[in-house]
Amino acid sequence: MDDLLPTPTETRIATGAPGPKYWQQQVDYHIKVAIDDEKQRLLGWEKITYYNRSPHDLEYLWVQLDQNSFRKDSIRSLTSGMPNFSKFSYRYLRYLLAREDFDGGCVIEKVTTTRGKPIPHHIEGTMMRIELDEPLEPGDTMQFEIAWNHNINNAREIWGRGGYEYFEEDGNYLYTIAQWFPRMAVYNDVRGWQNKAFAGRGEFALELGDYTVEITVPADHVVGATGELQNPGSVLSKTQRKRMKQAMKSLEPVFIVNREEAEENLKEGTSKTRTWIFEAENVRDFAFATSRRFVWDAMVTESDGKKVLCMSYYPPEAEPLWFRYSSQAVAHTVEVYGRLTFPYPYPVAISVNGPIGGMEYPMISFNGPRAEKDGTYTDKWAEDQRWSRSKYGLISVIIHEVGHNWFPMIINSDERQWTWMDEGLNTFVQRVAELEWEEDYPSWRGQPNSIIGYMTSAEQVPIMTNSESILQFGNNAYAKPASALTVLRETVMGRKAFDYAFKVYTNRWKFKQPQPADFFRTMEDASGIDLDWFWRGWFYSTDHVDLGIKKVTQYFLDTENPDVDKPAKKAFREAQAPPKVSQERNMEEGLGYRINQFPELKDFYNSYDKDAVTEMDRERFKTFLEGLEDWEKKMLETERFFYVIELQNHGLVMPVPLQMTFEDGTTEDIHIPAEIWAKDARNVSRLFMTKKPLVRLEIDRLQGLADAERYNNIWPPEPAQSRFKLFKKKYGKNAMQKQRDWEEKQKKKAKEEAEKAENQGSTSSENEEN
Repeated sequence: MDDLLPTPTETRIATGAPGPKYWQQQVDYHIKVAIDDEKQRLLGWEKITYYNRSPHDLEYLWVQLDQNSFRKDSIRSLTSGMPNFSKFSYRYLRYLLAREDFDGGCVIEKVTTTRGKPIPHHIEGTMMRIELDEPLEPGDTMQFEIAWNHNINNAREIWGRGGYEYFEEDGNYLYTIAQWFPRMAVYNDVRGWQNKAFAGRGEFALELGDYTVEITVPADHVVGATGELQNPGSVLSKTQRKRMKQAMKSLEPVFIVNREEAEENLKEGTSKTRTWIFEAENVRDFAFATSRRFVWDAMVTESDGKKVLCMSYYPPEAEPLWFRYSSQAVAHTVEVYGRLTFPYPYPVAISVNGPIGGMEYPMISFNGPRAEKDGTYTDKWAEDQRWSRSKYGLISVIIHEVGHNWFPMIINSDERQWTWMDEGLNTFVQRVAELEWEEDYPSWRGQPNSIIGYMTSAEQVPIMTNSESILQFGNNAYAKPASALTVLRETVMGRKAFDYAFKVYTNRWKFKQPQPADFFRTMEDASGIDLDWFWRGWFYSTDHVDLGIKKVTQYFLDTENPDVDKPAKKAFREAQAPPKVSQERNMEEGLGYRINQFPELKDFYNSYDKDAVTEMDRERFKTFLEGLEDWEKKMLETERFFYVIELQNHGLVMPVPLQMTFEDGTTEDIHIPAEIWAKDARNVSRLFMTKKPLVRLEIDRLQGLADAERYNNIWPPEPAQSRFKLFKKKYGKNAMQKQRDWEEKQKKKAKEEAEKAENQGSTSSENEEN
């Protein structure tokens, strides 16, 4: 891998760990924000404290303005392609029309010093450059202020990572607010400034820091946010504070605001406001949700002896599904992820139901599935939603989004560059957590055999591809890396070696900014297992796995004893003799042999037994034994069955998990390391000595390799199995004639419409890809 990985430095050393000269920037925020519930608008002010911990002079600073992706002149808008007109949906047309009318983008009112002096700045798409009078030297700190505002998108119509949902029946709103404030871009030792524009898919690269956020909303709203609430006495009722104390001792959800109270709250409305104050330490982002519709429940779980408050906010429409499963899923995630990586370091973990199907931020996530309008829930795909509304859909999305607290909120990878470093690793651990929820949980991504179709497809790129250039995004960035890690854990390395190395990686890089090479190197360094071949194949290529058994040959040990070997050789020769087709046909026709008609033609040729054991044979064997040492004589008595198994590889180099089945029905599992392919990556042969006759072989019995072709994994070959139905013909001659008449009628109608359109002229309009 030396040709692919960057050269180690004192900031990132060859073991995959941060080096003695590792550094990263810190950014602290004090933010004041207000939600205009009449105009669905956000108004904000912030003071940014930027710590230059790099060894470099910084001539300027870069700030992310993610809301500018909603502008009509943004890269995201202008690079959208045409839609699939054969599947042009109502939803997509509504999206196009709504986006056309939406005045999106971040309006920067001012950028000043803390004393009010204007600071020159330049906006380039979704990035803003802060121009400094003098370079910010290593070790220096700078404070500046930004005032801004922006319209909030209707997330049901204009897709985004945040937005509002409008409930027409009662005229109320639910806000999930994300990517809402100007945020400092990352400056590090790998890329300098990560100022790549936000085009919609490649997510975020952010610095860690401390936040104080004051959120002003209508007085009847309930707010959930990143961090800990600092003023509960000002915003919560006495009853709510009492319930919160109860929840801090409960291992099951407790209502802070129940459904009846939320529904009663909808009837009132107010012109007054309240300010909720939250503080968060060592986080890379901040998000919040607010609504007068919220039902709110909470429970507690423990992480390394510390209590974590697991909370859920949701409208009455989400019941009864959410109270039963949401906070429990949050707690389950905290427990399982904490065991595989490191204990959850924050005081709260939150799941919010709103218009966003699934999105993650420090301590808070937005998740979509709801119950049906009648209070039931189904596991069918809902046509009017972008997500499955099932119970398992809810549990899985909560595990996934809460799990993002580890990847990338704490293990702070660069999502703008490498989506797989957070989505792939998180999806892998998500599957581990799902399989610990209940037996036969329908876990989807991460199961090796579920990725075969993608890995054998034509339109794909390697996992190591920039986020904006990925084809088949979900398969590439989520499913394939998750499956790769499952293969590593269950088949290549084994759980003990993998889990130890994975925990080393997560602990080395928590609250730091890892790169792919840091992950690859740490997994090898901590396990002592050479995995270069695995990273090269799974992450840098588009090959698939296809192992097979080409041939099995049984060998027999000659003892040199004529009384043993001669009969055995005769039986072997006769068993191997090819059928004599002409003689078979002669016998079928009743043709005899001349020698039987005239016996006098027979001589000693016809009676001599060339396999007979002679005294000379026995004397020769006696002489042979006299020339052997005792241990060599013992070798001739070896009672083993010798098999040479020829293996073929038509794809990625992989280990060979082989199960041997013997004549008595017993089995033995053998794990052949990938190093067997070191000298020939396509064909190898291996000798096996068994104590019992071998009757069956199977490669990858547990389907842990994502092997694309299983027909060649079994010896002797077995027939593939499938099923079919009998169909009855549904119409006769008259019905077929009616079908042809109908088709002719449609052709005639289409022709008339085309001629009419040609006479009237036609117009065309540009459409964008959904």
